[in-house]
This record gives sequence, C-alpha cells and structure tokens, in this order.
Amino acid sequence: MKKLTSKILGLVLLAFVLFGCNANTDVVSPESDLSKSSNSELINFDGGVYPITLEEIDGLIHMRIEEKLARDVYSVLGAAYNSQVFLNIKLSEQAHMNAVKRMLDKYNIPDPLTSDEVGVFPDPTFQSLYDQLIAQGSVSLYEGLLVGKAIEELDIADLEAQLAFVTNPGIVNLYTNLKAGSVSHLAAFERNLIGCLNTLAID
Repeated sequence: MKKLTSKILGLVLLAFVLFGCNANTDVVSPESDLSKSSNSELINFDGGVYPITLEEIDGLIHMRIEEKLARDVYSVLGAAYNSQVFLNIKLSEQAHMNAVKRMLDKYNIPDPLTSDEVGVFPDPTFQSLYDQLIAQGSVSLYEGLLVGKAIEELDIADLEAQLAFVTNPGIVNLYTNLKAGSVSHLAAFERNLIGCLNTLAID
C-alpha cells in the first residue's frame, strides 16, 4: 500500500512539473470563441442596419483598439517565451479585431487603427498601457501570464460596461461573443498561472 501511494504521489509531482511554468507545455483547453465561429455568428446580419448612437460608435472604436492591444502583447510574449497559451490566444484576438472591424464597416465608421504594426497605437493611453504591459511581461513567463490575466479582466470589464447601455442588437451580439472569448482566455491564463506556481513550489 505504501509503495502504491508513493507511486501515485510521484505521478502527481511529475504532472505538476510537466504542466507547470514551462513555455513548451502550456495547458490550454479547446475554446469555442470567435476564432472558431463563422462570420454570420460574429455579427448579427439583420438584413438591414439598426440605428447606432454616438456612444455605441465610441465603444466600437475603443474595443477595436483594445483587441489590438491584446493581440500585440500576446504576439510579443508568445515569441519571447515560445508559449502556446499566448500564441493560441493571439489568433483569437485577431479574430476579435476582425469582428469589430466588420461592424465598423457595416456602419461606415472609419477604422481608428492607422497601422497594423505590432506595438503601434493611435491613442497615447493605449500606447502607454502597451509599453507598461510589455515591460512587466518581459520579466518572466510568470509575469507574462499575469499580464495576460490582467488584459482579459480589462476586456471583460469594458465589454460588460458597454453591454450595460448598448441597445443595437448587432453590437450586443458582437460584444456577447467577445466577452465569451475573453472569459475562455482568462480561464486559460489562470490555469497556466496555477501550473507555474506549482512548479515554483516544487523547485
């Protein structure tokens, strides 16, 4: 019985090591967010165009830039650590960017992004935030995962704030899908953070 217990404990410890703070063995569960949805699911194509308010226009512009922030940060950190959790979610963030862009195009709203270059933002607030996040995330993989968690929490908070007043059905549908994606991303970062802490504890 003691030998069996020892073997089980050994397997548990091995699992912590394999799935802990290791850039090449990130634990990322399958996601059912915008990156795996059809275009018709991303925007409510209602056969016409619902009225849109100035506040809703401002919200779309904000979310377009914020999704680029997430994509760009994950692109840099994914390359720095060769970490699948960043590289996988980066693709989802690109899908999020594209979804918001289609909504902007639907209402003939100019794209606020004048450049698609990584790390370049038209808004000084977003530029400063990007620089801060990259500085923190470059310290270690663990700090990078904390940055990912913070970005997704920001995204969820901003989307919930938008959904509190948006009445346009197409935009409500879009933001609901974006939020679902962010919730999935947040869970992935939290799992990786737990694995990272387990590895540090063993070390």
